[in-house]
Amino acid sequence: MGRYTGHADAVVRPRTTDEVAAVVTLCAAEGVRICVQGGNTGLVGGSVPPSHPDGSRPTILLSTARMTDVDEIDIVGQSVGVQAGASVATIDTAAGRAGLMFGVDLASRESATAGGVVATNAGGVRMIRHGNTRSQVLGIEAVLADGRILRRWSPLVKDNVGYDIPGLLAGSEGTLAVITGVLLRLVRPATGAEVAVIALRAVDDATALIGAARDAGLTIEAAELMTDAGVTLVHEHGGRRPVATAAPFYLLLEVSGTGGVQDVLLGVLETADGVLDAVVEPGPGRALWEVRERHTESISRSTATPVVKLDVSVPIHALGDAVADLEALAGSRDHRCRPILFGHVGDGNIHVNLLDVPPDDADGLTEAVFAVIAGHGGSISAEHGIGRAKSAWTHLGRSAVDLATMRAIKDALDPQGLLNPGVLFG
Repeated sequence: MGRYTGHADAVVRPRTTDEVAAVVTLCAAEGVRICVQGGNTGLVGGSVPPSHPDGSRPTILLSTARMTDVDEIDIVGQSVGVQAGASVATIDTAAGRAGLMFGVDLASRESATAGGVVATNAGGVRMIRHGNTRSQVLGIEAVLADGRILRRWSPLVKDNVGYDIPGLLAGSEGTLAVITGVLLRLVRPATGAEVAVIALRAVDDATALIGAARDAGLTIEAAELMTDAGVTLVHEHGGRRPVATAAPFYLLLEVSGTGGVQDVLLGVLETADGVLDAVVEPGPGRALWEVRERHTESISRSTATPVVKLDVSVPIHALGDAVADLEALAGSRDHRCRPILFGHVGDGNIHVNLLDVPPDDADGLTEAVFAVIAGHGGSISAEHGIGRAKSAWTHLGRSAVDLATMRAIKDALDPQGLLNPGVLFG
């Protein structure tokens, strides 16, 4: 992204949990700060060490790049244990050989790791069907800030003894412990899936169409919103235009069901309001999915300055107004920028990408975006975490008591403040 730089005195690449524990024990004794890095695909600077060296408190970068083991699949229990450095794609491939799949999928699947998606509680394109990463976590192994190994590792779907520590560590962004292994829930892949890209007049037409598909008995596997600006940008960088008719918005909709799925979907499209054009292909529909997944690459190749990337969410009923307000920001600044918006329309998640933003205006524009989102009752972080990028604005989404409670948890588990300093709390 070109937005974050950091300084570390050393890089450590452990292979096992015991090696991680030995490193953390030594760091705790010597007061050495630890920044954890997985696939380095985060978008909020959470895996980047502090930008300036601190002579009194050295910093190491602890990489999970060598911790890539994937255990044998439990087909009956539909679960698998993995080390933190195993990539999302590797986990899904292993699950596929057993006739299952990993319920989390995202464009960075080849690089994003199990530890990273758990630490950020990533959502991805399948969240509408299977939930976020926290929903996939059955157990966790982690090294605490003093070097002790915590292992809550059970495939039981009902195990209600005390606090949900795996759930707490999911989304903690490496500030409470170093995640070294995860016991993940697996799911059955969809049968009879159909993928469509639908040209639409308005955002509200997309949400109405999703509701109509559900009412018709279809299961929504994914629902992704794109704008004409984004699809045009992908086309300019070698991608295809999915439909012949240009439209303000496009909905990529993947549905599944039993028997006659395509006929049911076509019936929904024929009666839905706002549909200007559509193309339907049997799943997995990779050519259609490519239009959505090439957005990030096309954006990076097009902008003249580092992209201001903001991951936000609003209530679904406010989605249309929020998108309009966000697009209007482009002309409200002294220096005009180019907004490219896309995201997971089924859960109100918008990925805001602002191109050609002068570096001096990046923080001001970020604040303007967050003001729009807060005005619509939304969240400044839908699925990417807070990292270093958003720590100054956490008060927009959490009360003083809420923030104090989180700080108390941090102080209890990491009293020296050694784990991912500056992340989440600033």
